Amino acid sequence: MSDITASHEVFSRDTRVSIGFLNWAHAMDHYVLLIYPTVVIGLEAVYARTYGELIALSTAAFIAFGVFSLPAGWLADHWSRRNMMAVFWFGCGASLFAAGAAPNLVTLAIALGALGMFAAIYHPVGMAMLIEASKARGRTLAFNGVCGNLGVALAAGVTALIASMLGWRMAFFVPAVVCIVTGSVYLWAVQNDITGKSARKTNPDVRLGRTATVIVFGLFIVIALGAGLAFNVITVALPKVIDERAGEGISLLAVGSIATAVFVVGGIAQLAVGRLVERIAPHVLFVFVTLLLFTGAAWSVVATGPMVLVALALAMAGVYGQVTVNDIVLARYTADAWRGRVYAVRYFLVFITAGIAVASIAFLHQRGGFDLVLLFTAGVCLMFFLATLGLAYMVSGAESRKPVAMPAE
Repeated sequence: MSDITASHEVFSRDTRVSIGFLNWAHAMDHYVLLIYPTVVIGLEAVYARTYGELIALSTAAFIAFGVFSLPAGWLADHWSRRNMMAVFWFGCGASLFAAGAAPNLVTLAIALGALGMFAAIYHPVGMAMLIEASKARGRTLAFNGVCGNLGVALAAGVTALIASMLGWRMAFFVPAVVCIVTGSVYLWAVQNDITGKSARKTNPDVRLGRTATVIVFGLFIVIALGAGLAFNVITVALPKVIDERAGEGISLLAVGSIATAVFVVGGIAQLAVGRLVERIAPHVLFVFVTLLLFTGAAWSVVATGPMVLVALALAMAGVYGQVTVNDIVLARYTADAWRGRVYAVRYFLVFITAGIAVASIAFLHQRGGFDLVLLFTAGVCLMFFLATLGLAYMVSGAESRKPVAMPAE
């Protein structure tokens, strides 16, 4: 029996409820941030502005999503993780209402910035709660990751459906109600944090030498930046890429539906990675997943029509699959006592690139269309792949020595 299966067997009812809310929060966290990248397609006609000008309005939201992850984690450790998650729900709901009611583009940009600030709470707080409660390294983390990526997947399709039927403002109002209601139920159902403070291991699962540790730390910085840029450029630009390159005369609803289908492919791939990581060395699997990502991104540069959808699906499978294996690899070489802070730094680096990604899309699209945007993305994915290749080389020796170095395990 795996340690993951065992962890599920000892979950208390309160822990299962709390983890259920964390999975739902992960889905909504990514959903709310990707409402605007779909809505913006319809706003081009409403405000007579270009896509590049309008998508740039969400830059503050994505920058805040990265910057505020650090104080969110600190506040949770010094106050209450449970209460910080309540702030997440109510803050996101209020920000979505403000975005939907915005009378002009300036107010809309401010509301989106506030949304990014409150959405930043989930990853450093929610992931720390999840890892501490479940002790899982495989399927549980993979399922939580799939929940987040289903939020990404559904954002395009559901937002397009609501906007087509009820108008773009309702695309913000409907999830705002969902957030407020969920926050209220959360406060009633989850009275305390999942677990209290306890002694944590100060040794990682796999110990590296001093030189290897420094090199691996540097590679993890490159990996975090590469993962953040690749994930955010692909997920934010996907609806517009489909709109421009998949065929002529595609409606907003069709764009959203196709984008959702591509995202679902990625979600399925992430579930598969959650199983594979239990059978294949994580650092080896990491290399293959990022190679898949680079292949799809490079192919999308030259693909058009239906083939661009296949290329994007490959890239999405890679960009989703790397999330789970990335977290597992990082946990493997980080002591539990430091893991919360290390994850906070990782998410800070990953999500601060979101603002850079949105600004890059706006800048590159205005100068070279999506040919230039996709070429840039392929270059980022190549950097990402090479960093994981270097990581695998550096840790392979330590992995082979693990049974000798850590006989108790």
